[in-house]
Amino acid sequence: MTHGPISQFISHHYRHFNAAVMIDAARAYTQHLENGGKMFLTMGGAMSTAELGLSLAEMIRQDKVHGICCTGANLEEDVFNLVAHDHYVRIPNYRELTPADEESLCKRHLNRVTDTCIPEAEALRRIENAVLEEWIAADSRGERFFPHEFMFKILLSGKLKEHYQIDPKDSWLMEAAIRNLPIFVPGWEDSTLGNMYAAHCISGEVKNIHTVKTGIEYMILLAEWYTQIAPDGLGFFQIGGGIAGDFPICVVPMLHQDLRRPEVPLWSYFCQISDSTTSYGSYSGAVPNEKITWGKLGKESPKFIIESDATIVAPLIFAYVLGW
Repeated sequence: MTHGPISQFISHHYRHFNAAVMIDAARAYTQHLENGGKMFLTMGGAMSTAELGLSLAEMIRQDKVHGICCTGANLEEDVFNLVAHDHYVRIPNYRELTPADEESLCKRHLNRVTDTCIPEAEALRRIENAVLEEWIAADSRGERFFPHEFMFKILLSGKLKEHYQIDPKDSWLMEAAIRNLPIFVPGWEDSTLGNMYAAHCISGEVKNIHTVKTGIEYMILLAEWYTQIAPDGLGFFQIGGGIAGDFPICVVPMLHQDLRRPEVPLWSYFCQISDSTTSYGSYSGAVPNEKITWGKLGKESPKFIIESDATIVAPLIFAYVLGW
């Protein structure tokens, strides 16, 4: 593959410590794909609000990512950015904010994520109206869908098109919807739309609480998909920690131990960008070798952990894989 200026820069300058691990992981990612393997990406934190879609959408478009597991927050916040980008407020000096400053932001309906405030009225409420229509329509027909399927329906229907404030090509969820990419959203209940769904179930607007499918059903779907894809080699690229990473990586020991299917291959590549501290007993921040003891990775699996800021590292790895 050809290497553009970004790839050439990091290949020349990133020689030691976390920088060296980053380029090693990027090269192994590329080699994994060249060998015919697929890549599964997991996304914790606030990556959608960090606008990772600028590079992740292209990774999906170029067939460099073949499935995604993310939090409910990342699922919805990519769409928030799509429809309300111009109303976001950046606060570079967020460390200097007083409690009174924070209260002022709350009164302005600006929900802060570090240095970025999500505009509640323009983003959250606009999405709620569109998704509520889909929930109620499915509920009235006795149909059930996964959280990401409802979002796919909304994006592909064009209901929100008049509100777009960025190029939809920079929305990773839009690209995933176009390609019907396998998406898994465990713990979706822990999100703004999850809270809204609970509220509409309480109010009675949604009659059947199971109109939105559950995390257990996501695991069943993941087990089926993994079993189909893994024989050709399926890698695991983890951004951050938490349920987005912990949930899907466990599909392998479940298949081996609970379903007695030892022939199913292990994950064939592993890379995590992490800021977690292993010595505190962290599952999310455990070094890759620990995962061997849980039956998730093999001793021969390429394994990398990059202890750095994912908003810096992930786009650089993507740039290398894309040949930028």
